[in-house]
Amino acid sequence: MITKQVIAVDLDGTVTWTDTLHESILVLVRNKPFILFMIPFWFIKGIAHVKSKISEHCMLDVTTIPYNLLLIDWLKEQKAKGKKIVLCTAANEKVAQAIAKHLNLFDDVIASDANTNLKSVKKRKLLEERFGNKGYDYAGNSNADLKVWAGASHAIIVNATKEVQTKALQVASVSLNIPSKKVRISDWLRALRLHQWLKNLLLFVPLLAAHQISNIQSLITLIIAFISFNLCASSVYITNDLLDLESDRNHPRKKYRPFASVCLPIAFGAATVPLLIGVSVALGTVVGSSFLVILLLYLLLTLVYSLLLKRIVLVDCLTLATLYTIRIIAGASAVSLTLSFWLLTFSVFIFLSLAFVKRFAELMVQMEEGKSNSHGRGYGVSDAPLLQMLGISSGYISSLVIALYVRSEDVISLYSQPIVIWLVVPILLFWISWVWLKATRGEMNDDPIVFAVKDKASLLVALILTIIFIYAATGIRF
Repeated sequence: MITKQVIAVDLDGTVTWTDTLHESILVLVRNKPFILFMIPFWFIKGIAHVKSKISEHCMLDVTTIPYNLLLIDWLKEQKAKGKKIVLCTAANEKVAQAIAKHLNLFDDVIASDANTNLKSVKKRKLLEERFGNKGYDYAGNSNADLKVWAGASHAIIVNATKEVQTKALQVASVSLNIPSKKVRISDWLRALRLHQWLKNLLLFVPLLAAHQISNIQSLITLIIAFISFNLCASSVYITNDLLDLESDRNHPRKKYRPFASVCLPIAFGAATVPLLIGVSVALGTVVGSSFLVILLLYLLLTLVYSLLLKRIVLVDCLTLATLYTIRIIAGASAVSLTLSFWLLTFSVFIFLSLAFVKRFAELMVQMEEGKSNSHGRGYGVSDAPLLQMLGISSGYISSLVIALYVRSEDVISLYSQPIVIWLVVPILLFWISWVWLKATRGEMNDDPIVFAVKDKASLLVALILTIIFIYAATGIRF
């Protein structure tokens, strides 16, 4: 039973499930990336100065931060009983004040300033000066809080590891223990977005188009390239998720992503990205120098997309279409094949249509939520009809490219029954119309590729197209 009248509460990892400094750095990376080069110079004056400078250049959207509602509800109960609730944190005072104002829970706020990093022993001394030895209860979560618990009347353990819990029991009387979130393998798999690796099957398209799928050496090379691209893509997905935390938390479905929902800590994601890139580049080196150059180009373009291009209307969709097409170019370079003009042209238009579908579907979700804009993007819901028109037009042009391809000399040299490929045109027109119909009805997944894999009509279309191309190439009747 807690009898003291003061409860001091830590912020990072306690009141919030996340670390506000990590979140602030991500906002800085997204909005002012060049400021990052100043951080090493800021460290000359200490970590408190770093926190202060970061808070000057960016401010968190405290309304989207994931809070520990179990702790907050308990604190409200204690406040109703007459306890004084004090936010005492090593976070910068600007961040602490903003969160305190948002929660409207704390009677006082004690936080770091530009000169003092209020952590561990410094925090304990300040609390003892104000409330006396054993004159307060303290809620915290980390090793740095052990010194504070040692001077507290009671320890309130929140979101702590087993190691910290054990040490806390040795230095203080624990009155309450609110468990932490478990990091699960399934959360890591979701963060890697294994289902998105399906997109990288595009690397095999040039080999299929050249009718060389039976070339074992080329197939092995492409498998290594496929793994390399998968790891690179996963690093990109994690980077995007880290930079899009605020936008994802404002989205009805994306808010459940591992980093947005804090099922995985931000620090884990930041450490995983360079590891994935390193292994990807190593495998890319094995494939060959030309493939490696394209892989690095893909990585660079996705970084620029994440930091800038995704917020520029229309340019974002053109970039997405380019990123899809780069996969096909990478596949060709891996096995030293020359890409045809027809394949590249078709790729650009079909993927541009799918990119517009993605944005259109996001706007439909925002419309259903009663919002006028897409958070973190340059579009408003009023742009949906234009995106629909551009997307359908792009898709239909890709069908026209196939129709013109049938009349080319390439078809005559590659296919024994080239006229059969005409059947692809109406089937492709149907599928494009079907995808846009589903999107207009609000039944489209945020990613059209994922939708296609799960959609029965899309799978049937894929089967029919496969049969058509096999028959056109071999003349074999099914």
